[in-house]
Amino acid sequence: MFSKDQNNSDDEPYDALQKNRGSANVVIGNGVKIIGQILEAETIQIDGTADVTMSTQNLLIGLNGDVKGELNSHNVEVLGKLDGNIKVTGTLTVQEDGIVSGKVEYENLQVKLGGQISGDIQTMKKSSAKKTSTSEENINDDEYDND
Repeated sequence: MFSKDQNNSDDEPYDALQKNRGSANVVIGNGVKIIGQILEAETIQIDGTADVTMSTQNLLIGLNGDVKGELNSHNVEVLGKLDGNIKVTGTLTVQEDGIVSGKVEYENLQVKLGGQISGDIQTMKKSSAKKTSTSEENINDDEYDND
C-alpha cells in the first residue's frame, strides 16, 4: 500500500508536468543577465536583466526586472522597467513602480497611480472602430447633401 502511494505521487507530478501548460514557462531570476531570444513561451517572468527579442502569451517584469528589446505578447505586467519595441495584443498593465518606454502599441492599457509610460504610444486599431467612423462619415455626408 505504501509503495502504491509512493508510485502514484511519483506519477502525478510527472503527468502534471506533461499535461500542464506551465511547461512553456521561463523565469529569469534576480541577478541573472540574459541576451538573446525567447520564442513561443507561454509565460515569462523576468526579475533580472534582459536584452532580448521575445514572443509570449504573458510577461511579468518583477520589481528588479530591467528588460530591453523587441517584445510581442498578449498580456504584459510591469513592476520594474521595460524599454523597446513593444506590441501587446491584450492588456499592458504598468504597476505603481513600473516604467515603460519606447515604441509601445497596445490594445488595452492600465496604468496604476505612480506608474510611468513614455515614448511613441499607440493603441491598436480595432475593426469595429473603423466601421463606426465610416458609418458616421456617411451620415455626415448625407446631411451636407440635403442642405
